Amino acid sequence: MNLKTILLGCALSTGLVSAVHADEPLKVGFVYVGPVGDGGWTYAHDQGRLAMQKELGDKVKSTFVENVPESSDAERVIRQLAADGNKLIFTTSFGFMNPTLKVAKAFPNTYFEHATGYKMAKNVGIYQARSWEGAYMLGVLAGKMTKSNILGFVGSYPVPEVVRNINAYTLGAQSVNPKIKTKVIWVSSWYDPARERQAAETMIAQGADVLAQNTDSPAVVQTAEEKGVYAFGWDSDMAKYGPKAELTASTLDWSKYYTMEVKKVLDGTWKPENTLWGIKEGLVVLKPLNPIVPADVAELFKEKEKEISEGKLVPFTGPVVNQAGKIVVPAGKPMPMDELMSMNFYVKGVEGSIPK
Repeated sequence: MNLKTILLGCALSTGLVSAVHADEPLKVGFVYVGPVGDGGWTYAHDQGRLAMQKELGDKVKSTFVENVPESSDAERVIRQLAADGNKLIFTTSFGFMNPTLKVAKAFPNTYFEHATGYKMAKNVGIYQARSWEGAYMLGVLAGKMTKSNILGFVGSYPVPEVVRNINAYTLGAQSVNPKIKTKVIWVSSWYDPARERQAAETMIAQGADVLAQNTDSPAVVQTAEEKGVYAFGWDSDMAKYGPKAELTASTLDWSKYYTMEVKKVLDGTWKPENTLWGIKEGLVVLKPLNPIVPADVAELFKEKEKEISEGKLVPFTGPVVNQAGKIVVPAGKPMPMDELMSMNFYVKGVEGSIPK
């Protein structure tokens, strides 16, 4: 009879089963909207999960479900993870917000964290990146590298998160090049390489020579490589798909955050919080510049990144002007956080309209 069997027998005879459970690994579940191999958003989250698992070792047993639609299927998947004994569940896409809250009510002793949402509960926290800081920095580089003064942006869904990034990209570019115009094509999907490629090709045909995206595949970078224009990696580094095209990438490193939150559950200090990290905290990470970027532009880029990290440069500090020419943020004032998080307008210089 081994020691574990002896301890289990003692626990059963004395009712101290919880002491045995304390030695079992904490089960942590992740719900992904795309495939772990998407090369973008889901890949970045899964790299964070793997880093957390590696650091915490046998204290944790993590699992994930990929390709979960933002529909009733999400509720079913989240509910099953909770029923399977996962004590902490991360749901990593905007459309998982309401399903997460619904399941959380049925499992009050399970902790949930939802990425990019805005609704909380006693056992539901929210977390997201100040991804607009990265988008602003990509814009700075685009504004310096464009020859046509026309930028392209492939959008996924017209939620505030994506609208913010389009606007930040445009404002960053206009900060160094007032002539900038930004074209946007929406593909109504987070991950659809064929549509992303088609959107990129269309904007290139319309004169855009630097492309950005808020979609999850490397199709935009691949298309830019083939067509001889510039692009940026988004959420993950996509340079291997376009070594000549990718100028840099605004990536997300979730490892520190996921490790921190799991540790809180392990030591009994977890509570629902609204966490918003960016460049300063090391969640938004800008990859080294492509050597084709001129030295003076690289120096400017480095300076502005440092200013954002130190809080000296805050994207969406006024004057911010909308398409109609109305000042929505006065000069010298930062946009209030509630307005920033619910953004539903284009800034001046972005062409077209936001889909309803």
